[in-house]
Amino acid sequence: MFDDPRIAVNMSVWESIEALQTYAYRSEHAQFFKRRAEWFEDFGKPHLALWWVKAGHVPGGLEGRTRLEHLGLHGISAHAFTFRERFPAPQ
Repeated sequence: MFDDPRIAVNMSVWESIEALQTYAYRSEHAQFFKRRAEWFEDFGKPHLALWWVKAGHVPGGLEGRTRLEHLGLHGISAHAFTFRERFPAPQ
């Protein structure tokens, strides 16, 4: 997926952005998230991308990489976005 063995990939599927945000920033996880600079170097490009998936679809690492690259090349869009600028789930 990435040529650099120092890159850690973390992907998960959530039912809502709000549930993910609560976990990331308001649960015990937040204590570790605040210390991420101790364990990770600056990636120099987007390191987080959000996107909507159809029910039952489990995205793989290549899909995640593609979304990150798209975000870095084209900016925020419905294809790949962030907590700061969100897009509604497709109908």
